[in-house]
Amino acid sequence: MDRFLSSAVNRIDAKGRVSVPAHFRAVVQKRGYTELYALRALDIPAMDVGGLDLLDRYEQRIAAEDPFLQTADDMSFFIHGDGAFLKLDQDGRITMTDFIREHTGITNEVAFVGRGLFFQMWEPERLKAYGAEVRARLMKLRQQASVGVKEDVQ
Repeated sequence: MDRFLSSAVNRIDAKGRVSVPAHFRAVVQKRGYTELYALRALDIPAMDVGGLDLLDRYEQRIAAEDPFLQTADDMSFFIHGDGAFLKLDQDGRITMTDFIREHTGITNEVAFVGRGLFFQMWEPERLKAYGAEVRARLMKLRQQASVGVKEDVQ
């Protein structure tokens, strides 16, 4: 499996390090990542984390924009200014920097959530609240879709 799936919560140690879950480290190793790229998520208090392919994907999107328009400049400011590289130590731990903590509110524990081609790091209670919001939005869509199907049948 080469996708980031599932979730886990790990405690931050006294030196400010947290172990990346073993199943995420296996994906990192399989993909050959030597360092991780972390980006402050734009609209939620989480960090998006992946390999250089994640950064490449964002930079391709910037390259598709007209370089003379504000959008390209704003995207570059966000992708490069709100991003940082994280090093995994030999034991699969990363340091929880102020850069991460300030955006996420992480203190003692980190919730890791698989997102397919990347994973996110959250403060566990914020993740729980966000998960409830996501499920509520999806339930609303499901209910709307089932009403639409019933109307089509009649």
